[in-house]
Amino acid sequence: MVQACLIGLIASLGVFGDQLGSLYINRPIILAPLVGLVLGNLHQGLIIGASLELFFMGAVSIGAYVPPDTIVGGVLATAFAISMGKGIETAVTLAMPIALVSQAIGNFCNVFNSVILRFTDRYAMEGKYGGVVATHWLIGMITIVRRFLLVFFAFYLGSEAVGSMINAIPAYVTDGMAAAAGLLPALGFAMLMRMTVNRQNVPYYFLGFALAAYMSVPVLGVAILGVILIVVKFDFMNLKGAAAGEAGMEVSDDDDF
Repeated sequence: MVQACLIGLIASLGVFGDQLGSLYINRPIILAPLVGLVLGNLHQGLIIGASLELFFMGAVSIGAYVPPDTIVGGVLATAFAISMGKGIETAVTLAMPIALVSQAIGNFCNVFNSVILRFTDRYAMEGKYGGVVATHWLIGMITIVRRFLLVFFAFYLGSEAVGSMINAIPAYVTDGMAAAAGLLPALGFAMLMRMTVNRQNVPYYFLGFALAAYMSVPVLGVAILGVILIVVKFDFMNLKGAAAGEAGMEVSDDDDF
């Protein structure tokens, strides 16, 4: 029960990733290692967290799109996989169905949140700042409590049922998910490159590849070089402005002379 309570608190912590700004503590790469720490297997939590982060990379709320619940999906998938002694393939298999179920429950709860928002509008029209703040806090607490209770009871009551379900899955399905999990890093990098690579920065991509592949420069060294190139390219230190100022001063002195 203590572990279930702590895992529920981890899911509640993930809610603050959006409510306190874009802190990104709601991502699996942050929450899964915490689950692994609670269950006594931090190493496996880190591995599963990195894989689920790539799996849920496209699950980002943009505009009216509501993505699957990566918090509950990532936390419960990691918890079930570690508690049953399974690997990445089990976590990846469970993550999306759990996330979709949690999303459906969240959409149902949002119906009640819309009722609370009517009071928010009324308080705003009446100039009651305290009422607006109170209703915002109430909606936030409902979200936190919902995720805590869902994760707590799912892990506390559902471990055996989930274990039986996992054992009933054919081997070719789990083997396929294991192969898919191995492809996730390449898929993640491909998605990032599709969003960021253009004609201007393609040479930098091949520069990093050449440094790592042919000169055995470690990843940290390539990253440091990338930071230096960014600072120089975008003139974060205002070097061009300082140079222009010095040139202007020299011209001014000549004119005075």
